[in-house]
Amino acid sequence: MPPTRVVIYCDENGEAPFIQWVLRLPAVAQDKVRLRAARLAELGHEMRRPEADYLRDGIYELRAAVRGVQYRVLYFFHGREAVILTNGLTKEQRVPDREIDIALRRKRLFEQHPGKHTLKGL
Repeated sequence: MPPTRVVIYCDENGEAPFIQWVLRLPAVAQDKVRLRAARLAELGHEMRRPEADYLRDGIYELRAAVRGVQYRVLYFFHGREAVILTNGLTKEQRVPDREIDIALRRKRLFEQHPGKHTLKGL
């Protein structure tokens, strides 16, 4: 299976909420999230628990834990060739509906204008 292209969602101002979130994490957590993203690129639609899970409405979560802290990256697939990382969070009990709704809104915006919402220069 060919690798899946990992795309970072950006808003109308060119800012990438996922990148902003990940840069605030401790270095060890940043490394773990990057490893999960690399595995997602490698496995694409085949990635399963415990590394990833389906939430709802086409939104998935990448799962990383460091020293008991649960980090989640929300994403969706754009066809078979790309996965779009929308936002990240530190999870307590379950992923809040509010975070899933943010990912869904970004998914709709991306699907309307993929080029406009793709972070350039990574």
